[in-house]
Amino acid sequence: MDLTGLVKRVAEIIRSSSYVVAFTGAGVSAESGVPTFRGRGGLWERFKPEELATPEAFRRNPRLVWEWYRWRMEIISSAKPNPAHIVLAKMEEKGLLKTLITQNVDGLHQRAGSKNVIELHGNIWRVKCINCEYRGRLNKPPSIIPPKCPNCNSPLRPDVVWFGEPLPRNAWEKAVTEASIADVMIVVGTSGVVMPACMIPWITKRRGGTIIEVNIKESAITPITDMFVKERAGRFFSLLEKELKIL
Repeated sequence: MDLTGLVKRVAEIIRSSSYVVAFTGAGVSAESGVPTFRGRGGLWERFKPEELATPEAFRRNPRLVWEWYRWRMEIISSAKPNPAHIVLAKMEEKGLLKTLITQNVDGLHQRAGSKNVIELHGNIWRVKCINCEYRGRLNKPPSIIPPKCPNCNSPLRPDVVWFGEPLPRNAWEKAVTEASIADVMIVVGTSGVVMPACMIPWITKRRGGTIIEVNIKESAITPITDMFVKERAGRFFSLLEKELKIL
């Protein structure tokens, strides 16, 4: 089936479904210029996770960790939502998409207008104190690093999930619930290897749901997909927008 045919078929599935959920990974934001972690040119080709994205790394050298996150924040702050972000938000607005579960921490889905977003790995713009219960939000990359807690003057850290840390319980439980309800899950731009987030599409599949994957190459999710669309997310969703008539 060619791309036009695949888009038409996906649109038919969406229209006939009762509960569509999207599951997105770094490939969605890569089209907005946000570097991915895996694959050719990914961040882990240049940086070691244990040196920059673990609690131990932060205790050892919080300034180094924050230098890296400030660099990422600068990239994200200049990035703009692409057609994939925008059309997913329109689908939610039109009632065609119930929930968006994302592994991304950049907040681009929300900037595009998505409201019911479950962030499995946190958000790079949120911060939390390493010593007290303070949580806050940054509007721009911090000028002083590491930023300090306004309550106890301890270092603040990015409110993201680092290697070796559990996912936020509330976000995980919501994602499991949504995946269990979904009769269709659209999986976009994920490698499908990061545990336990990558198990979310499997939950929908085991419950009898339909899995549609949009990716530039096959992933660890591909073996369970009912439809695989080998295409950039931006192009696919631009075509889907026209087919669903939600321009």
